[in-house]
Amino acid sequence: MNALTITAKGQVTLKRDILKHLGAKPGQKVVAETIANGKVVLTLDKGEETLNAAFGMLKAHNKRKKPLTLAEINKASAKSWAGERE
Repeated sequence: MNALTITAKGQVTLKRDILKHLGAKPGQKVVAETIANGKVVLTLDKGEETLNAAFGMLKAHNKRKKPLTLAEINKASAKSWAGERE
């Protein structure tokens, strides 16, 4: 169990092992959901960032000005959903 210290401003810094467990990387967001009995559940917000990364990858691959093949689109989509970026 990890004990976190609350600062005078009411802030808490998550420990590296917690961020690693979530799979969090710099710039990503963590969602805190309050549940019963004063508990909070933390999850990594993958939503919009993943979708934006997919569109960005498709654009990066299209420097040749030709339409992407279905295989290229599938490959870029799979990489994006896996959290990989080029």
